[in-house]
Amino acid sequence: MPSLKDLKNRIASVKNTRKITKAMQMVAAAKLRRAQEAAEAARPYAERMNAVMAGLAASVKGADNAPRLLAGTGSDKVQLVVVMTAERGLCGGFNSSIVRLARQRIAALQAEGKTVKVLTVGKKGREQLRRDFGNLLIDHVDLSEVRRIGYDNAQGIARSILKRFDAGEFDVATIFYNRFESVISQVPTALQVIPAKYDESDAPETGENTVYDYEPSEEEILADLLPRGVATQIFTALLENAASEQGARMTAMDNATRNAGDMIDRLTIEYNRTRQAAITKELIEIISGAEAL
Repeated sequence: MPSLKDLKNRIASVKNTRKITKAMQMVAAAKLRRAQEAAEAARPYAERMNAVMAGLAASVKGADNAPRLLAGTGSDKVQLVVVMTAERGLCGGFNSSIVRLARQRIAALQAEGKTVKVLTVGKKGREQLRRDFGNLLIDHVDLSEVRRIGYDNAQGIARSILKRFDAGEFDVATIFYNRFESVISQVPTALQVIPAKYDESDAPETGENTVYDYEPSEEEILADLLPRGVATQIFTALLENAASEQGARMTAMDNATRNAGDMIDRLTIEYNRTRQAAITKELIEIISGAEAL
């Protein structure tokens, strides 16, 4: 049974921990607002970009001179998996949910006889994947020094991926991230970015007699827009991840603060009971000694 001093020290330790988790919760709440606004502001642009790209892609579908980023290499033998996680922990299951989805996809691809290569963005994803798929890791992007995600960060990642695609290192690239829905809901998402896939239903609606004449040609426009489209999708994923991370951290730290409070209450009750038992024991010893005299 712990002594009164041990219980007192433990209560003080838990109280200090509660102060830290409460502070982290407040910081995450402040960061969440900015990150959520950035993610929500980027969505209309990404949706409109996808709509334009879907219209152009539909017009050159099946053409012999379609860009490779749209038509692909004609094979899906080599798959590039881009796992985008956080640089820090203490955010609940945020990182684990992304890695779990990536693990499932990697295992499924390997079962189909495909060659898998993994590129990680964020330290936590690399740490988890290195245990089981260390031989598949080909590169890592460190964003630990980046205080606020910008389009330049997405362009750097996109350039690295496009360079590998042009060099023939892979056939299909898929990014994994968490899409932000609310503070308590982040959805692990897999999005294929190379070759680009666009839903024709996203294309702008046109009348029966509407005819578009592109200058330059659709192929030239797509050749210029497709790399930007990859960077835009990566940027959107980074923003969604940033908002999801802060939402998950805020929820996790709130739960930790509540649990610390409950633990303090239990330890305080145990401390009071132990103290009362010690006082009662001393009184019994005093009374017994007095009666013996």
